Amino acid sequence: MIGGLGPLELTILIGLFFILFGAERLPKMANALGRSKGEFQKGLTDTSRTLTDLEAGGRTPSQQLAQRARDVGLDPAGMGVEELERKVAALESMGSTSEE
Repeated sequence: MIGGLGPLELTILIGLFFILFGAERLPKMANALGRSKGEFQKGLTDTSRTLTDLEAGGRTPSQQLAQRARDVGLDPAGMGVEELERKVAALESMGSTSEE
């Protein structure tokens, strides 16, 4: 029993769908429904990713790293990401130990 429908009701509904839409259009409709669900899930994922970006002030990770570098008094110009991350982490750890 799906949603309170018995086997007779389901058979009648399936028969009506075949009569109204034809045997060729039903698989196409199911395919379109599946693609629509996939697009909806993709949009939902993109929206949640956008919300995460908004929580970060709309900045990319490299912009956030550059801001952290400026906050500890380091000029990020001309440095690679890994080198900058290493230096910022070292300076931040030095700053946190001196504050204790």
